[in-house]
Amino acid sequence: MSGAEQVIVILETQRLRLRNWLEGDRDLFREINSDQKVMEFFPFRRSHDEADLLFDRVNAMIREDGLGFYAVELKESGEAMGFCGLAPANMPGIFPPETIEIGWRLATRFWGNGYITEAASALLEYGLKAKGLDAIISFAVAQNHRSTAVMKRIGMTHCPELDFDSPRVPDSHPHLKRHVTYAAVKDGQTR
Repeated sequence: MSGAEQVIVILETQRLRLRNWLEGDRDLFREINSDQKVMEFFPFRRSHDEADLLFDRVNAMIREDGLGFYAVELKESGEAMGFCGLAPANMPGIFPPETIEIGWRLATRFWGNGYITEAASALLEYGLKAKGLDAIISFAVAQNHRSTAVMKRIGMTHCPELDFDSPRVPDSHPHLKRHVTYAAVKDGQTR
């Protein structure tokens, strides 16, 4: 068994498996991080080397507590399509350090099939119920209607009081600065 990669499945849905990243997923990861449509609401595209560094960092981020940005695999083919995950929001000065976000990215050839809605819905339930999180947020550039539509479909609510201008977006891209924030909270709680 030497040299074999260990597959850690976080959860499964009817069509999908959310798991750790495997070396064979590296090309897909490069693809989604350099694709102009996928990265439309980011001020940059990543080179192969930059995507590889992020791939290694994201893979190392996957922790035993069930948080991280996981590969989304189509069960039928075993092919990785993108990622969806729960991770610390890591936005100092915007959100408290313990804030958990849900985020995703999918290769364009898989768009329009409801895969991210399916994965994100399952992860939201996993985070609020199995992991016992009190709340989960998601944020996107205000004009990113594809992402905010997913947020709405999975039952998240827009929280205009949490909208912000991202300090990570350079002034050269003012149209990408404003971010909207959506949240889901554990049953019976208020935001």
